[in-house]
Amino acid sequence: MPAPKRFRHVSRIGPVQVGTSYDGSGREKHTAACTAPRCGFSADYDSRAAAELAARTHRCPVR
Repeated sequence: MPAPKRFRHVSRIGPVQVGTSYDGSGREKHTAACTAPRCGFSADYDSRAAAELAARTHRCPVR
């Protein structure tokens, strides 16, 4: 069982949280995840700018 990710530098853009962590290989990854109920959006990116852009342009399909 893999260890849980430890996020640092977490910020919130609307309903989406963006956080930075390290993957299993020691590379820095940036995750954008929507916290709205029943949305389910989550994605990993190589750059913080890409994760923040995804957070800004995300539209929840469930309203």
